[in-house]
Amino acid sequence: LSLLADSLTRGAMTEFEQKLRQQHEESMHAELEALLATAGRAEAEVSRKDFSGFKNLFHRFLQVKGPSVEWAKINRPPEDSIQPYEKIKAKGLPNNITETLNKLVVVKLNGGLGTSMGCKGPKSLISVRNENTFLDLTVQQIEHLNKTYNADVPLVLMNSFNTDEDTKKILQKYSHHRVKIHTFNQSRYPRINKESLLPIATNMGMTGENAEAWYPPGHGDIYASFHNSGLLDNLLAEGREYMFVSNIDNLGATVDLFILHHLICQPADKRCEFIMEVTDKTRADVKGGTLIQYEDHLRLLEIAQVPKAHVDEFKSVTKFKIFNTNNLWISLSAIKRLQERNSMDLEIIVNPKTLDGGLNVIQLETAVGAAIKSFNNAMGVNVPRSRFLPVKTSSDLLLVMSNLYSLDAGSLTMSKKREFLTTPHVKLGSSFTKVQDFLTRFENIPDMLELDHLTVSGDVTFGKNVSLKGTVIIIANHGDRIDIPAGAMLENKIVSGNLRILDH
Repeated sequence: LSLLADSLTRGAMTEFEQKLRQQHEESMHAELEALLATAGRAEAEVSRKDFSGFKNLFHRFLQVKGPSVEWAKINRPPEDSIQPYEKIKAKGLPNNITETLNKLVVVKLNGGLGTSMGCKGPKSLISVRNENTFLDLTVQQIEHLNKTYNADVPLVLMNSFNTDEDTKKILQKYSHHRVKIHTFNQSRYPRINKESLLPIATNMGMTGENAEAWYPPGHGDIYASFHNSGLLDNLLAEGREYMFVSNIDNLGATVDLFILHHLICQPADKRCEFIMEVTDKTRADVKGGTLIQYEDHLRLLEIAQVPKAHVDEFKSVTKFKIFNTNNLWISLSAIKRLQERNSMDLEIIVNPKTLDGGLNVIQLETAVGAAIKSFNNAMGVNVPRSRFLPVKTSSDLLLVMSNLYSLDAGSLTMSKKREFLTTPHVKLGSSFTKVQDFLTRFENIPDMLELDHLTVSGDVTFGKNVSLKGTVIIIANHGDRIDIPAGAMLENKIVSGNLRILDH
C-alpha cells in the first residue's frame, strides 16, 4: 500500500509541479505584456522580439531540474574530433587568399563593461598598448588584412544596451579606415526575482529604480539577435559564408588563414559548420569550459553544469586536457537554418546575483560555444596558446603592456627575445585592480623578458626601468609601503618590510 501511496504522491507531485510551472509561465507572460504596454511603438517592437526569446528560455528553465548533464554519460571526444593545429596548417594557404577572405565576417563580442577593471563604459575602449584600445587593435588587424590581400572583410560588433551608445560614438573615428563596421545589439532580458520568479522591472525604462532590472543574456544570444537584426541575411546576400567570433578582450584572436582555408576547401556535403579553437589547460585555466562526447555529439561542458561532487574532477588537468578559447568559426547559412527551425537548444546558465539593495535575482544566460552540438561535422582545433591572450585583470594588462610582446599591425606576438614560450604567472594585489591605480604605480612597465612568476601585494610602486627575473615576490604589509627604486634589477627575490623613496 505504501508503495501505491508513494507512486500516487509522486504522480500528484508531478501534476502539482506541472500546474505550478504553468502558473509561473502565465504570470510571467502577463507581466511581460504589462511591461511592453509601457514602451513606445518602436521600442515595443524590438522588445517583443527580445521577450519571445526570453519566454522560450524561461519555459526551458522551468522544465529543467538539477545539472543538465549525467556524469556517467560523459566521454572523452574521439581522436579525430579535435585536430592539432599543425595538421590544419599542413594543408597550406588557399590559392586565392582574397577570394577566401571575402567569404569571411569577423565578429567581436562587445557587450561587456570595464567595471571589473575599475573603468566606466565599454571594456573595449580601455587602452591596452601605446594608447591603443582593444577596439583600435581589432580595427588595425582587419584593416591590415584588407590592405595586404586587397580584400573586404567586414567587422561586426555585438553590443549590449550597456555598450551600444558609447561604442557608436567612437566608431566615427574609423570612417576613413579600410574596414566596414556593422553593429547589432544583444537582447535585453528582465532580471527575475529569485522567490517570485517574476521580473523586477516596473516599466521598460532603464533608469532610476529600473537601472538594475535588465541584463544582456550571455553571448549565446548571438544567434538569435544576429538573425533578428537582419544583418545575417545581408551578409549572406553579399556571399559571406563563415564568421569568426571571439571576445574583444582576447588579443590572441586574430584571423587565421589556415583554419579559414580548412573550412572553405571542404566538399559541400562534408562541410564543417563549426570549429571551436581549444588549447591545452594549465593550472590557471581550471574553470574554462571543455569539449566532451555526449550522446554521439561534441558538447561544451561548462563548470556551471557540473554536479558539485565532480567539480574537482572537472578541474583536473589530466581528465579534461583542453579548454575552450571562445574563438569560434561558424557557418552563416547553418545559423540561419537552425534559427529558422528554432532547433538550437543551448544549455541554460542560471546566474544568481544580489543587487545593491540586497534583493536576490537570477539571470538566465547561454554561452555561444554550447551550440556546437547542433551543427554538422563540428570539430575542435587544438591551437597554440598564443591564440588565447585575454585581458581580464590588471595582471593580464601588465603582461600585454610589457616587452614580452611586440605589436605589429594591431597583432601582439611574443617577443623573439623571450627564451620560454610560456607567459609568466603574474598576481597583482587589490591595490592594482583598477586600471587608474595600476598606471600610477608604475613609472614605466618593468622589463619582464626573463620573468617566471611575479606576486605583488599591498602598497607597492615601481620606479623607471626596473627589471624582474625568475621568481619575484613583493609584499608590503598593512601600513607599510615599498617603492622599488628606478633601475633596480630583482632576480629570484622576496621583498618585504618598508621602503620609501621620496623626492628631496
